[in-house]
Amino acid sequence: MENVHLAVEEEDIYSGYNDYNPTYDTEELDNDAGFQEAVRTSHGRRPPMTAKFPGTAASGRPLVSSFGARLSMTGRPMTGAVLDGASRPMSAVRAAGFTSSRACGSAFDPLGQSRGPAPALEEKKEDLPEEKIKLLEKKVNDLITESCMAQSLGNLQLALEKAKDAERKERVLVRQREQCGNAEQINIDLTYAVLLNLANQYENNEMYPEALSSYQLIVKNKMFTNAGRLKVNMANIWVKQKNYPKAIKLYRMALDHISDDYKEMRIKIMQNIGTVFVLLGQYSDAVASFEHIMSKSANVRTGYNLVLCYYATRDADGMKNAFHKLLAVPLDMQHEDKYIAGNDDIRSNMLMEAIKNDKLHKMERDLKARAEKYVMTAAKLIAPVIESSFAAGFDWCVDMVKSSQYVELANDLEINKAITYLRQKDFNQAVAILKTFEKKESRVKSAASTNLSALFFLEKDYEQAERYADLAMIADRYNPGALVNKGNTEFVKQDYAKAAEYFKEALRNDSSCTEALRNLGLTYKKLHHLEDALDCFLKLHTILRDSAEVMYQLADTYELMEDPHQAVEWLMQVISVVPNDPKALAKLADLHDLEGDKSQALHYYCESFRLFPCNMEVIEWLAAYYVQTQLYEKAIHYFDRAILVQPTEVRWQLMVASCYRRSENHGIIQNLCSV
Repeated sequence: MENVHLAVEEEDIYSGYNDYNPTYDTEELDNDAGFQEAVRTSHGRRPPMTAKFPGTAASGRPLVSSFGARLSMTGRPMTGAVLDGASRPMSAVRAAGFTSSRACGSAFDPLGQSRGPAPALEEKKEDLPEEKIKLLEKKVNDLITESCMAQSLGNLQLALEKAKDAERKERVLVRQREQCGNAEQINIDLTYAVLLNLANQYENNEMYPEALSSYQLIVKNKMFTNAGRLKVNMANIWVKQKNYPKAIKLYRMALDHISDDYKEMRIKIMQNIGTVFVLLGQYSDAVASFEHIMSKSANVRTGYNLVLCYYATRDADGMKNAFHKLLAVPLDMQHEDKYIAGNDDIRSNMLMEAIKNDKLHKMERDLKARAEKYVMTAAKLIAPVIESSFAAGFDWCVDMVKSSQYVELANDLEINKAITYLRQKDFNQAVAILKTFEKKESRVKSAASTNLSALFFLEKDYEQAERYADLAMIADRYNPGALVNKGNTEFVKQDYAKAAEYFKEALRNDSSCTEALRNLGLTYKKLHHLEDALDCFLKLHTILRDSAEVMYQLADTYELMEDPHQAVEWLMQVISVVPNDPKALAKLADLHDLEGDKSQALHYYCESFRLFPCNMEVIEWLAAYYVQTQLYEKAIHYFDRAILVQPTEVRWQLMVASCYRRSENHGIIQNLCSV
């Protein structure tokens, strides 16, 4: 007897889930000999339906299935699987009749799947015409949106193509509505949007006849309300085509379609009418339009245009009245104090600091700067003509500005008055006016001192120039003009290192100060820092693209760096800008001579002599060239020119005699010697 070892095992909470009755195992039925025999013989076949009652045999006993369970013979399946018409798990681990061999064509089908395939899904009905119309309408709207987006991104051609596509699809949409008998449901707003967008895209692509045709379709259609306003767009196109009379006609027709309730729109159209009259040179009609605007809704731009029109007609009283109206236009802006934190609240101070440079404040600053520019330009324009003298006219403008909201511009006008005296070469009056600002506020004092320093520097009074440059720097250390003037005085004293420091400080305060950048480049050349000088002039060239002086400095710097090829390239650009500069031509000829290209050197020296026949270096080179080539008659011509320029220089006469001797003309030599 074997020993029995008992072991205590822990209870398995998952035990029993894999236990099942082998009666339900249908996977091995193919290998069950008894079952297969029953299938092949009559023992397993269903008896004929001879029973008195359904579901019973002849003996009255119920039929028993191979599963040991009764099957109903009434046609109602007893399982969910049969109800659904598909095999699915019923209980425990495996479903009855769900075997791996089922897909291989097994004849056993206990759940009745052989009764026929599952009913097919109901086919999707075709879209109704109304649904197609809605989809097409959505497509049209999407095309309009895509067209506008393409325009905003700058792709005007794509925007036009989308607009044309939208117009084609909108026509198809209208035809489908009419075919369905729903013409009254045509979306008029969509048609208007399609045509308007198409006209706009034509106009953006400068296809003006097509744009006018599209606008005309909208304007003539009585179903479009307020379509008459689009005559403004048509008038704008005529202005672009310089057909000003027709533009004025359409602007006035647009005014007739706009009621007085739209005041701002009417004012803008009136501004356009006045501007077109200016383009036509009809200043009196323009004055009438601008005067009407100033009486209804005054604005700075219209006031400035009114001043210009009166200036064009030389109406002094009209200029005064227009300037007075310009100064009286309210700016509709609050004081700058709202951007200054005036308490100790940290959150309030942070808020004020945040909005100090926001977009709204920047817009206000731009509006104020534009208004000040209009006032300053108008004052400088009318001051010399509104009174008997220039000074009296400026004084009248200054008095008017002082009594207006632009009081801070009065000092700027005084400085402009001094600058005007400088242009008239009345230096004493200019200095007298500028010296009156020595006790003014720091900004004005700095500006006046800067102008005085520049004035004394031009007069070569370098001591006074340095004094006023120091005063300007004391009043405003960040004034780039004052720093440039101070650097110029140090440059004259040949203290190039200190001059460079002032120029660099001016550039740090204002990177666009071209005077400081140019002078710094010249200073670096004096210090033999050619790479730094070249860098300065290249930066200056990016700012002043067409400056011949900057190009010449670049050529000269490359020559000092012993790069004649680059020097010639830059001199060629100089000549393309100023083709009649004899100095540039002579410099270019000299570079070609150094390269050994005598023919090009001769060409440019001759051009330089033609433009300026008094340059002794050019005359001497040409005379020497013709002596070397034994063309003594031509050499004598240039030596005679040298005698005219320097009549006391004996060697030119000797050179003429030498040429005659070499040409064996001894008679003329004797005459020269007797002279």
